[in-house]
Amino acid sequence: MNQRPLRVLLVDDDPLVRTGLSMILSSTEDIRVIAEAGDGDEAVPKVTMHAPDVVLMDIRMRRMNGLIATAAVTALPNPPKVLVLTTYDLDEYVFDALGAGASGFLLKEGSPQEIIDAVRVVAAGEAMLSPRTTRKLIGHFVATRMSPRRHRAQAGLSTLTEREREIVTAVAQGGTNAGIGAELHLSEATVKTHITRIFAKLDATNRVQLTIFAYEAGLVAP
Repeated sequence: MNQRPLRVLLVDDDPLVRTGLSMILSSTEDIRVIAEAGDGDEAVPKVTMHAPDVVLMDIRMRRMNGLIATAAVTALPNPPKVLVLTTYDLDEYVFDALGAGASGFLLKEGSPQEIIDAVRVVAAGEAMLSPRTTRKLIGHFVATRMSPRRHRAQAGLSTLTEREREIVTAVAQGGTNAGIGAELHLSEATVKTHITRIFAKLDATNRVQLTIFAYEAGLVAP
């Protein structure tokens, strides 16, 4: 039996951008754009109505920006994955959206294949999107924000075992479950179990949040 296509919601206040993204994604066999929203304040109603797997979220919109909309979407029960779209690779709004639960971000200048691959990667939830670019963004803003978040991260670090710290570090370096298992001589299932426990301990929902934590706690240097 064929697997159903990935269901995508587009949220962008530029109709030309939405049209372009829809054409790109609809050219595939495994992705379908099932709805569009013209601003961030439409995101939650559209998610509730259409139950997408992935939301492509513009970060800078007129009425409600993508940061606020992302936080609202990820707070829903069984939320979809959120992939943030931006024009700038060092965008403070994007960094905050990642902290609020977005699974990754994508530059609007990306090629059609990069956009398609990004949706697939985020939907799968296995690996962080564009590790090099994402780590550059996270490292930049963690280094410039010596805030109470650093103290909270240190407190969270004290709740982790040595093995869990190793896994968080590997996740922050872009490791997949299979790659981390090979590096630490663990089965992939054991790595998944560890990551599930780490999520619970740190009140995190995805690997990007673990990466931000790793930088803030000093496990990885910016």
